[in-house]
Amino acid sequence: MRDDRERVLDILEAIGRIERVSARGRDYFYDDEMAQVWVIYHLQIIGEAVRGLSSEFVAANPEVPWSDIIGMRNILVHHYFGIDRDAVWNVLEDDLPALKEYLLPWVRE
Repeated sequence: MRDDRERVLDILEAIGRIERVSARGRDYFYDDEMAQVWVIYHLQIIGEAVRGLSSEFVAANPEVPWSDIIGMRNILVHHYFGIDRDAVWNVLEDDLPALKEYLLPWVRE
């Protein structure tokens, strides 16, 4: 079974892969279906990794909106044709950098 550190590393790796697309800008993301699929897939990975974190880890880190991350994963998996690209882009711009910044020091410990 994977431990919390491994799952956090999975999250950070997925964020890094998403950053490859987001670095190319909003227009690239909106215009390229493969870029959208790439981002959505890696957001799902983040959600799965979060779902696998121990309850102790989640409780010890209440600053992170864990349930929102899982909720986003559920929307991406179960409502694929209703995905709002604006909402996804906002996650890329606003939420992922904050999550990355929060988790990086934890991994370095």
